[in-house]
Amino acid sequence: MRISDTEVKKALSGFTAPEVDVQDENLKVVLGVETDEDASERDAQLVKDLTKQVLDMPDREEMVASLKAKIEAGEYNPSSHDIVDTMIRRAIADRMR
Repeated sequence: MRISDTEVKKALSGFTAPEVDVQDENLKVVLGVETDEDASERDAQLVKDLTKQVLDMPDREEMVASLKAKIEAGEYNPSSHDIVDTMIRRAIADRMR
C-alpha cells in the first residue's frame, strides 16, 4: 500500500516536537531549537575564525613571485592531481559567481 504525500501531511499536521534541553550546539542547529542569540553568536564566531584564516594566508604577491621563480628555474612540476584539483576548484568558483 502506498501512502500519498497528502496523507503524510495530514498525519503530521497535528504533530509537535517535544521540548528538548539541548546542550550540544550542533544538535541545536539540526533540531532547530537554536535561538536567534545563539545563531548570532555562532555567526560572529564563524566570521572571526574565517577572518583569522584569511589573515594567516600568505600574501598573493609572494605566492605569485614564488611560482614565477620556480617556473623560470624549471622547478615547477605540478602533479596531475594538482592540475585536476585546480580545474575543479576553478569550475566551482565560476559557478558561484
